Amino acid sequence: MTTPTTPFGRTLCAMITPFTTSGSLDLDGAQRLAAHLVAQGCDGLVLSGTTGESPTTTDAEKSALIAAVREAVADRASIIAGIGTPDTRHTLDLAREAEKAGADGLLVVAPYYSRPPQDAIEAHFREIADASELPLMLYDIPNRTGIRVEPETILRLSAHPRIVAVKDCSYDFLAAQKVLARTDLAYYAGCDEHNLALYAVGGAGYVSTVSNVIPDRLRAVLDAFDAGDTTRAARLQQQATPLIEATMSAGLPGTVTTKALLTALDLPAGSVRTPLRPADAKTTDKLLSLYNTLTAAA
Repeated sequence: MTTPTTPFGRTLCAMITPFTTSGSLDLDGAQRLAAHLVAQGCDGLVLSGTTGESPTTTDAEKSALIAAVREAVADRASIIAGIGTPDTRHTLDLAREAEKAGADGLLVVAPYYSRPPQDAIEAHFREIADASELPLMLYDIPNRTGIRVEPETILRLSAHPRIVAVKDCSYDFLAAQKVLARTDLAYYAGCDEHNLALYAVGGAGYVSTVSNVIPDRLRAVLDAFDAGDTTRAARLQQQATPLIEATMSAGLPGTVTTKALLTALDLPAGSVRTPLRPADAKTTDKLLSLYNTLTAAA
């Protein structure tokens, strides 16, 4: 269910993009995975983010993925299309194509590599918001982009009627709370270790890579908090921490580790596209062991 403060739902999965054994886009696998994730508790699916290997998928593949997942989940989940590029014109093209393909919203990362100043970042986001009828989720992840979307920039952008949410990977918890206190923006944790913490101070939920493999366990954290059982919520978050750490902080991109575990669980994934390389057997075995320990816990 969505509300004005959770425009895309609470529990959003940054879905991987399945590929076939030959490396082509696996639309059937994407549909099966999407249906599974929604059945297991995901309110929304973020497609073609970093976890979805957006740097190595074509514009046509991105549109085809949106259309296929829309067909699979119908109106049972929100679809947010990752369209961020370092080129404003290209991002505008992707925004229009995502809208045509059936997306409900757009995830737009700060323009990376060129490191524009804040006024240029603000203009970039405004131009995209003006070009589509879809609501926007700003994505602040300076570790990858090389540039912050500063809190004051977010505050100014919050006045735009189609800029409604933020995916926060800034690791600046104070800044997030300052913006939460002064706007109606829906703030989503973009780092799984912050899911409960940000939710507890007024966040909208999360956009999670790890929810590809434990969607029900991560949703249970927020459900427990909403039910007033904060002790259980904390325990469930803590139980998930070893798998979160192994997936996101073990020296490999989350896409690599997530696809390794999904494959071990016989769910659609396939390999990763170069320059990424698949996880080795030792890494996969560790992930599977942590998964089994977690899912066996009460």
